[in-house]
Amino acid sequence: MTLSAQETNEKKKAPHVEGVFPIFHERWSPRSFADRDVSRENLRKVFEAARWAASSGNEQPWRYIVGLRGTETHAKIYEALVPGNQTWAGKAPVLMFGLAAKNWARNGTPNKFAMHDLGAASSYLTLEAASIGLAAHQMGGYDEAKARELLGITDDYFVGSAIALGYQDDPEKLGDATLIEREVAPRSRKPLNEFVLSAWGDALEL
Repeated sequence: MTLSAQETNEKKKAPHVEGVFPIFHERWSPRSFADRDVSRENLRKVFEAARWAASSGNEQPWRYIVGLRGTETHAKIYEALVPGNQTWAGKAPVLMFGLAAKNWARNGTPNKFAMHDLGAASSYLTLEAASIGLAAHQMGGYDEAKARELLGITDDYFVGSAIALGYQDDPEKLGDATLIEREVAPRSRKPLNEFVLSAWGDALEL
C-alpha cells in the first residue's frame, strides 16, 4: 500500500531545529502532480517572493518563461525536457524556465554572479510555493539547445533550471515503481561539519 500525498509530506519533513523556520525543513520536490490549476493569485505570490531575492548590485538578472497547462509555452517547455522528466512533469499545471542575463545592464560586461542570483530567486520562489501549499520541483534534465530554439531564448541569457509547479498528488499516481519509491524515500542531507568550515578542510565547531 502506498502513502497518500499528506502521509508522504509528513514522512518527508526534516527533523525540527529550534529557531529555524519550519518551511525550510518541510519544503521538498515532489514529482506527482494533481489535476488542479494554480490560480493567478498564487502565481503572483511565488513570483513576488522571487522578486525580492537579493542580487549583486541589485541587478535582478533573472527572467522566467512560464507555461500554463494548455498553452503553447507549456507544450514547448515540456518538449525540451528529457524523457525521464517528461514522464511526470507534463502533469504539472505550470512549467517554467529560469533565465539569467549574462551581462550587466549598466555596462554590458559579464556578470559572473548572474546564475547565483537566479538560484536565489528560484529558492525564494520554491519556499513561497511550499508555504502556500504548492509543490515545486526544479530540474536540470532538459535539452538546452531545444529549449533555446523552441522558446526563442537569446544567447545573452543563461538557462537555469526548469521548474514544475502545482499541487502534490498521491505517489501511486506516478504509475512507475521506481518513481514511486523515490517519491516516498526519506530525505537526507550532509551534516553541517561537511560544508561549514573554519579553514579549508577544517569544520567550524557549531
